[in-house]
Amino acid sequence: MRLTRRLFNTMLTSAAAMPLIGAIPARAADKLIRVGYQKYGTLVLLKGKGLLEKKLAEIGYTVEWTEFPAGPQLLEALNVGAVDFGSTGETPPIFAQAAGAPLVYVAHEPPAPRGEAILVPKDSPIQTVADLKGKTVVLNKGSNVHFLLVKALEEAGLSYSDITVSFLPPADARAAFEQGAVDAWVIWDPFQAAAEAAIEARELRNGENLVPNHQFYLSARDFVAGHPQALEGVIAAIGEIDEWAKANTAAAAAELSPSVGIPQDVLTIALERQSYGVKPLDKAVVDQQQEIADTFFKLGLIPKEISIAEAVWKGGA
Repeated sequence: MRLTRRLFNTMLTSAAAMPLIGAIPARAADKLIRVGYQKYGTLVLLKGKGLLEKKLAEIGYTVEWTEFPAGPQLLEALNVGAVDFGSTGETPPIFAQAAGAPLVYVAHEPPAPRGEAILVPKDSPIQTVADLKGKTVVLNKGSNVHFLLVKALEEAGLSYSDITVSFLPPADARAAFEQGAVDAWVIWDPFQAAAEAAIEARELRNGENLVPNHQFYLSARDFVAGHPQALEGVIAAIGEIDEWAKANTAAAAAELSPSVGIPQDVLTIALERQSYGVKPLDKAVVDQQQEIADTFFKLGLIPKEISIAEAVWKGGA
């Protein structure tokens, strides 16, 4: 099923109507960085420890935090000037850049291909990706798992048009999955780990040897131009949190559990599948991201070709 232009526009602008974005305070000071974050990941740990505030206070900056339900909404906020910095998976910045958002890739985490998967119910007769032909697959609009689905279908000799794609956010997608309204669910951690633990969802295909599943740190072009020192401070703080989380997985899971609403033991599994070690984008990562963009353009999922290299920060991440 192809995305129509109307659906594509809806994907990129639906968050604009959310009260969340309208409630974000406008920039009140030059030395302020407004960080958008999601319930799970390095930025949540960074916020909880207060490390970023301490580091940026040394150069006179303050920090404001705003939570978003997913990457597309976060990047819509960045597009309209409501946040300055945030983190998403691979796909949201591609849709946003194609729609003209002035975003810049600042840094990334190493690949975590096991942190996303196509799941089927434990008793499903579907045993291989090829068995998805004619079936309905649900995923979040514009999320990082979109490319996993495309590549898994290609590997199995299927085309995108051989399946029916349904778009739902994670909570609604899980409900549809449990009720049998869809045949498969493409999802990322920690929702993946939670479904595997709670309802014994079966992994049909993860990203190993198929897709990288990077996490990217992104900023607004104007902010990048005017605040390179602050961005370097943010990346340095993320690096410190990465080192701590990698060495203290159980403790990191305990910190995240209350905000995510997922048991600590399940989060530990998800964190063990995560990658750590923030670094600037090199040519290999840019090329991988460009492959995703080119694939989506060929499928008609984005309206124009884009250059990832033109949106990469040339600073000193």
